[in-house]
Amino acid sequence: MTYVIGSACVDIVDKSCVQECPADCIYEGDRAMYINPNECVDCGACRIACRVDAIYYETDLPDEELAFLQDNADFFELTLPGRDTPLGDPGGALQLGRVGADTPLVAALPPSVTPHP
Repeated sequence: MTYVIGSACVDIVDKSCVQECPADCIYEGDRAMYINPNECVDCGACRIACRVDAIYYETDLPDEELAFLQDNADFFELTLPGRDTPLGDPGGALQLGRVGADTPLVAALPPSVTPHP
């Protein structure tokens, strides 16, 4: 089981969750943040810290957010644009830094009204 970042994060990328994650498993794409399901320790600190209410426990995802469960996993399993291999389990977002690419689901979404900095 894992926590999942949903659509409310797209083009916002608030990052309030990152500071609270003891597992350092929240990675930055281009337009959204992603939780590595293999590195998440299910503590829930990210959900509490998220100022845009974009994080759900996977069994609590609203129907309209269900695609983001697989999408968060896809970020680590698919070869993202500009990369030669999938990210896999890097072992920490801080060391890896901003990835700068998104999954096909997020990349296909229309831009939000409020772009991220």
